[in-house]
Amino acid sequence: MAKVKAGDRVEWNSHGGTAEGEVVKKVTRRTSVKGHTVAASKDDPQFIVETDEGKRAAHKPDALRKA
Repeated sequence: MAKVKAGDRVEWNSHGGTAEGEVVKKVTRRTSVKGHTVAASKDDPQFIVETDEGKRAAHKPDALRKA
């Protein structure tokens, strides 16, 4: 896992292969993305990423690689 922060270009494994996008923000508390609950916390943070097409998703840090 690479240490990522908002603004970084990252890639991750997706259903259709590899996806790429930008880290929007780090989430450290329960939130919702596209109607799904993201169970993030200070001890288990997740990152909101956005593809070039504008789709957003939450991923754990170990799922992301710097692009």
